[in-house]
Amino acid sequence: MHDREFVALMASTMALNALAIDAMLPAFPAIRETLHVANPNSLQYMISSYMLANAVGSLFAGPLADRFGRRPMLLLSIAFAAIGGVACGIAPTYEILLAMRAVHGFFAAGLGVLAVSVIRDRFAGDQMARLMSLIIIIFMLVPVLAPSIGQLVLEVASWRKIFHVQAVCAVAVFVWTWYRLPETLPPDGRQTLAPMSILRNWAFCITNRQGLGYMLAAGVMMGGMFGFLNSSQQIFYNVFDAADIFPLAFASVAGAMALANFSNSRIVERFGARRVSHTALIAFMLLSLCQLAASQLHPEPMLLFLALVALNMGMVGFTGSNFGSIAMEPFGHIAGAAASFQSFARMALATLIGAMTGQRFDGTTQPLAEGFMVTGLIGFAFILWAERGKLFTRPRRAALRPRIPPR
Repeated sequence: MHDREFVALMASTMALNALAIDAMLPAFPAIRETLHVANPNSLQYMISSYMLANAVGSLFAGPLADRFGRRPMLLLSIAFAAIGGVACGIAPTYEILLAMRAVHGFFAAGLGVLAVSVIRDRFAGDQMARLMSLIIIIFMLVPVLAPSIGQLVLEVASWRKIFHVQAVCAVAVFVWTWYRLPETLPPDGRQTLAPMSILRNWAFCITNRQGLGYMLAAGVMMGGMFGFLNSSQQIFYNVFDAADIFPLAFASVAGAMALANFSNSRIVERFGARRVSHTALIAFMLLSLCQLAASQLHPEPMLLFLALVALNMGMVGFTGSNFGSIAMEPFGHIAGAAASFQSFARMALATLIGAMTGQRFDGTTQPLAEGFMVTGLIGFAFILWAERGKLFTRPRRAALRPRIPPR
C-alpha cells in the first residue's frame, strides 16, 4: 500500500470515533425533547459514556492485536462500530441510549489503538510524529464537517438517522480495510495472551519514565479539549445565543487543530517533536490566562472567545501527536500492548477531566477557561518530570531503541 493511501486509511479509521461524537452535537436539543431529558447538562453523558467505555475497551484491543495480528482485530472493531451506530439509532429511552453508547464505545476502542499500532509497526520517532500529524490533518476533517453533517440530517430526518450515517461510514471503511490493508505484525512479533505477559507489558509501560510522563501529559491536555467538546453546544446556544452558527464555529476550532497538525508535519522532523510540543505547551498556558481574563468580560465578545479557543486547540494540535509519538518511542517491540494501555490511560484521564469541566458549566465560559489553565499546568509538570527538568532536547537515534523487558 502506498504511503498516501495508508495515511488516508488510518485517518479514516480513527475518524470513525470522532464522527460518533461530533455529528450528534447539534442534535442535543432534539434528543432532549424526544427522550425527555430534564437536565441539559445530562446530555453530556452521551459523550462521556462513549469515551469512558472506549478507554476500557482499549485495554483489550491492544493485547488481542499483539496475539492475533492487527488486521483481524481492526476489522472486528470497524464492524462493531457499524453495529453500534445502528443500535444507538433505535434506542427507545435515554437510559438505553447511554448504554448503547457505552457498548459502541467499548467495541470501537480498537479504531484508535490499532491504527496507532499499525503506524508504530512501520515508523518510529520524529518520522512517526510527522506521519501522525498528516493522519490527524485528514482525521480533523471529520470534526470540521461532522456538526454540519448532523445539522443537515436534522433538516430532513430524525436525529436517529445521524447514528445510521455513522454506521454507513463504518461499512465503507470496513470494505476498504478488507481489500487494501495487509498485516503489519510479523509472526515472530506475536505476543502471548498469558495474563502475566500482559501485566508485565503494562508494568513496563508504567515504569518507563518517558512513556508514563508523556502519556499522562497527553491525557490531561486531551482533557482540556474534551472539556470544550462537552460544553461547546451549551456555550454557543446559551451563552452567545448563536445556535445557527454553531457548526461553523465548531468547524473553525477543529480547523485550527488541523492547521496546527499540518504545520507540525512540515516542521517536526526539522526541529524535533520535543522542541515543537514543549513550545506549544507553554503557549497553551499563556493563551489560557488570556482566556480566563476574557471570561470576566460582561458581555464577553463571542469572536474573542472563538479566537482564543481556536488558538488553544491549535496548541493541542501541536502537542497531541508529538506527545503520543514520544510516549510510544520505547515500546516498538510491544506496540499493541503499549498503544492499548496508553490509549486507555489517556482516554480515561481526558474523559474524567472533560466531564468535570463540562458539568461545571454555569452559563458562562469561566469553567472552561479554568479547565484549560489547570490542564496546561498539570501537563507541564508531567513533561518536566518525564524530561528530568530538561526541556527542548532532541535525543540521538540510539536513544530511541527500546529496552526490551525480560520475558
